[in-house]
Order: sequence, then structure tokens, then C-alpha cells
Amino acid sequence: QVQLVESGGGLVQAGGSLRLSCAASGRRSYDMGWFRQAPGKEREFVAHINWSGASTFCADSVKGRFTISRDNAKNTVYLQMNNLKPEDTAVYYCAARDAYGAMYDYWGQGTQVTVSS
Repeated sequence: QVQLVESGGGLVQAGGSLRLSCAASGRRSYDMGWFRQAPGKEREFVAHINWSGASTFCADSVKGRFTISRDNAKNTVYLQMNNLKPEDTAVYYCAARDAYGAMYDYWGQGTQVTVSS
């Protein structure tokens, strides 16, 4: 079991930046992901980082703008979001999974990101 608490969302102008944080409480490190869901749309994958931080992957829509990282000493995962666009507006969720290829079974409460044009 792991509990996830997100922070860092807010309002920002197009072209601006935000850094989201996800603090995890659990017995060990987990593979982690960031997802987002805009109003009326399905939740979509944004970025992934493995348990050690050695492997990362971002969705094509955010490559070159978003960076996922983690600090295992602080048990925290970050999503640095640069050059934000109005279409990035969504509720952003962090999630954890128990093993490679598994479902993301653990979810944070979500944090709202709103990008104005």
C-alpha cells in the first residue's frame, strides 16, 4: 500500500511553468506515473518514471516541455512543466504501480492545472 499526496497545481499564463510534486508514503519505491484528465475527456497518460528513476518516458504531446523526476530520499516524484499551453489544462494525478506492466492501482487526489491563453 502507498498513499500519494499531490501539490503544485494552480493558474498560469500560456508559456509559463509549474512544478507538480507527489509525496508518497510506503514501504518501498514504486514505478510512478503522471496522468491528466480534462473536462469531458478520458484520463490520459503524461509521463512515467521507474522505481529507481533510471528510466523515464513522456507522452508525445508533452515531450520537450515536461520532465518527470524523483527524489527517493524524499520519496517524492516531480513533474516540471514548461511552456504550458491552454490544452494542458486538466486535473493532474500521480499514480503508482506494484510491478512492471501492472495497472496503476494507487492514485493521488489530483491537482488542478489551468493555463490561460
